Amino acid sequence: MCNTRTEPEETDQERTGVENIPPEEFENHIRELAYGMDDNLFTMRKAGEWLEIASNRPIPKMLFGSLWFESEICILFADTNVGKSILAVQIGDSISKGEPINGFNLETEKQPVLYFDFELTDKQFEVRYTAPDGSHYQFNDVFYRAEINPDALETEMTFEEYLQMSVEEAIIHTNARVLIIDNITYLKNENEKARDAMPLMKQLKALKSKYNLSILALAHTPKRDLGKPITKNDLQGSKMLMNFCDSSFALGESTQDKSQRYLKQIKARNCQVVFDTENVGVFEIIKPGNYLHFNYTGTANEYEHLKIQSNEEALEFETQVFERMTENPDISAYAIAKELCPHPSKLKSYNVKVSRMMKKLKERMAADG
Repeated sequence: MCNTRTEPEETDQERTGVENIPPEEFENHIRELAYGMDDNLFTMRKAGEWLEIASNRPIPKMLFGSLWFESEICILFADTNVGKSILAVQIGDSISKGEPINGFNLETEKQPVLYFDFELTDKQFEVRYTAPDGSHYQFNDVFYRAEINPDALETEMTFEEYLQMSVEEAIIHTNARVLIIDNITYLKNENEKARDAMPLMKQLKALKSKYNLSILALAHTPKRDLGKPITKNDLQGSKMLMNFCDSSFALGESTQDKSQRYLKQIKARNCQVVFDTENVGVFEIIKPGNYLHFNYTGTANEYEHLKIQSNEEALEFETQVFERMTENPDISAYAIAKELCPHPSKLKSYNVKVSRMMKKLKERMAADG
């Protein structure tokens, strides 16, 4: 015979759960949550209200073509000595004068620009913008450059707090609405308290909202394979930094012509990506007189600027393409590329590569009869 066990009845004090809260008490609790917090983390409105509010805000204007718009945090990244600082100064110079860079629209009037230079000394900066005869390039009076003051007083604040306070003071002093940070990677490695660039990115995001700023932040890439296209994974701390930025573009050095650089768009929110793998912007770095800058020469496929395979690797690849063409004369370049491509991120460049190889092989086969 089974022993039956009777559970003791719950008293009113022991009952738990929302269903046991008296309606009046529940309503008061919700009302306190909804209206009792002046500093709630969230701003909550009806979806239609958000649309009405946003419709009264101006449409962001281009600062550097489709690559960087007003009110965006944009990240420009590249390997060391590729020239990202040269391009960043050129962009700042353009905005401060209200004069667009050739090939890239500028939709704003001239305005103050604040450039935080954590890379060059004042002498190194001077050399870049001085002619052989000693004459200096004429920057606009509203283009400000700031560097770390080695004699700054010690403080009990953390590095991040001191940095944020100093940046904010500089913004107020210059009345700048455009900030260029060169570069966040340097700041991360400069001080043990700044082990991660994320605290800085969060502070920049807060400053952007507070002062309605447009921010261009420069960053390094780890050592990358020059035979592969640039991707967001080439940015140090890529995942978190990409989540925090609104747009991003990168610079690559052409392995076919050391005097050339190419620009590739990585992320965009205010427009479609224009400069992708099949249409990168191509530049040469020149210095006529006293102005070191990027000169835009047109567009090209990124594959044209990547490291060429060795003869042995190229022959093996050609053999693989030829075998598939022989097996199936109607096969497409995309189908072969999809089969041979080692990673989805490289499919576009492989498709271009296979297309060219197939054309070359067909011409050779036609010539052989």
